[in-house]
Amino acid sequence: MKDFGRKTAIAAALCGTVLPMAAQDRVEATVQADVVSQYIWRGQDLGDVSLQPTLGLSYKGLSLTAWGNVGLSDSEDTKELDLTLSYNVAGFNIGVTDYWFNSPNDRYFSYSAHETSHVFEANVGYDFGPVAVQWYTNFAGNDGVNKSGKRAYSSYFELSAPFSLGGCEWAAAVGAVPYATDFYADAGGFAVTNVSLRATKDIRVTDSFTLPLFAAVSANPSTERAYFVAGLTLRP
Repeated sequence: MKDFGRKTAIAAALCGTVLPMAAQDRVEATVQADVVSQYIWRGQDLGDVSLQPTLGLSYKGLSLTAWGNVGLSDSEDTKELDLTLSYNVAGFNIGVTDYWFNSPNDRYFSYSAHETSHVFEANVGYDFGPVAVQWYTNFAGNDGVNKSGKRAYSSYFELSAPFSLGGCEWAAAVGAVPYATDFYADAGGFAVTNVSLRATKDIRVTDSFTLPLFAAVSANPSTERAYFVAGLTLRP
C-alpha cells in the first residue's frame, strides 16, 4: 500500500529532524527506515519482507526526498530508488517522482526509451482535512501501454481519510485506475485496485524514544487479492 507506504513514509519523513538556518527560516531534514512484512503498492504485490529507507529535505513547502526498497527475505525482490520533488501550500500539493527499478534494466543511468527502468510520474492533490484526494499520471519512461499498444499515460487516483480511534491513528483509502493500462495488473479499463485501512501506534521504549508500529489490511478488488501487512519505523 505504497500510498500507505511510500507516500506515507515520505510525508512522515518530512516532519523529522530540524536544522536551524535563521531565526525565522528552518530546513527540515530526515533519515528513517521502515521494515515491512510485505511490499504492497497501490494494490500490487511487489515483494516480501523489505527495508525501505527515506532521506528527505524540505524548506518553505518545497521538498526533495529519496526513498528506496530492498528485499530482506527474497534476494529476487525488486530493488527500487525513487526521487521526489514536491511543493505543498495550504493543503494543495504538486510533485514529480522519478521511480527506478532494477528490472528490466539494472543500469541506473540508462534513459533510452526502449531500455530504461525509470518511470516518471506527476501528481497533484488537495488535503481538505477530513479527506484528501490525489491524482498520479506517468508521463515518460517505462510506462505501460493501453489496448492499442500505445503509451497509456498510466494513472491512479486515491481518496484517503485519517481519523483517531482506540488510541491509534488510522487512515482509510480507496484507489482506482481510471483507464486501460498494463502498468497496473493489466487493468482493462476503470478498476478499483486498492481498498486499505491502516493503524499506527507509537510504542514507548524510553522517555525520549518511541517506536511507531503499524498494521494494514488492503484488498485489490480488480485482481481479487487481499493482504495484511505489519511494519515499524526506525528514526532518530
